[in-house]
Amino acid sequence: MADDEAMEVTEERVHEEAAAPSADGDGSKQEKLLRLPLGRVKNMVKMDPDISLASQESVFLIAKATELFVASLAKEVHRKANEAKRKTLQKRDVELTIEEIEQLAFLEGAIDT
Repeated sequence: MADDEAMEVTEERVHEEAAAPSADGDGSKQEKLLRLPLGRVKNMVKMDPDISLASQESVFLIAKATELFVASLAKEVHRKANEAKRKTLQKRDVELTIEEIEQLAFLEGAIDT
């Protein structure tokens, strides 16, 4: 039960931080929708030789999907560290999470050093 409560608190904190207002250039408040800089995401998209043109909407969706994926992976890795009664995430936690979750199979071998 404590894990469920901790997960709820963590999820609430993530939602609060994501909805935190940020000041833009003209001093008005605007809800921050992304944490990743769109310019950098667009540069990464342009690096793909198969993509000649990417709309701002598609770059936004790629950035948002990336953020959601990273958040989901981080939650699962955090769960793995909690199972081992640790507060610090380790590379091994990421590897075990990738091995454990079938949907993350495409990441196998991506962390090799």
